[in-house]
Amino acid sequence: MRTRRSQGFTLVEILIVVVILGILAAIVVPQFTNASQQAIKGALASQLQTINSQVELYRVQNAGNLPDTDVDPVGGANEGGWGVLVTQNYLKDQPNNGYTRSSTVVVQAGGAVPAFAIAGPGWVYDSLSGEVLAVGYDNANNLISNEAGFVNPVF
Repeated sequence: MRTRRSQGFTLVEILIVVVILGILAAIVVPQFTNASQQAIKGALASQLQTINSQVELYRVQNAGNLPDTDVDPVGGANEGGWGVLVTQNYLKDQPNNGYTRSSTVVVQAGGAVPAFAIAGPGWVYDSLSGEVLAVGYDNANNLISNEAGFVNPVF
């Protein structure tokens, strides 16, 4: 007498597939997390290069004056604190810091960038040198503040 075998999968086959999927997920998920941090760091590095080159362009076109010596300075009320850099089209729009999710800029005269909370401003502008730094990003070491080895930037 012949017994008829069912057309489904056995429990062992299903368990093997689940284990294989679990192993693949354990390998792939951390790489996606790392990819998002790499994207934030890449965007911040690119934005900093653009912003600082536009500040230098402003200085060259305005007899050596930095934007903070203008009537509508960086850090002023216009354009979220970006002042003449946005109103005179040196920057297309207010840059957004992808780490702090903020486009506001704080002006200070040299020294270390204050350790702002994650909800703080996105950028710090040194009114002495004209340099802009991103809050939560160490440009010298290409690290964001939640990574080991992060050093708060200094102008």
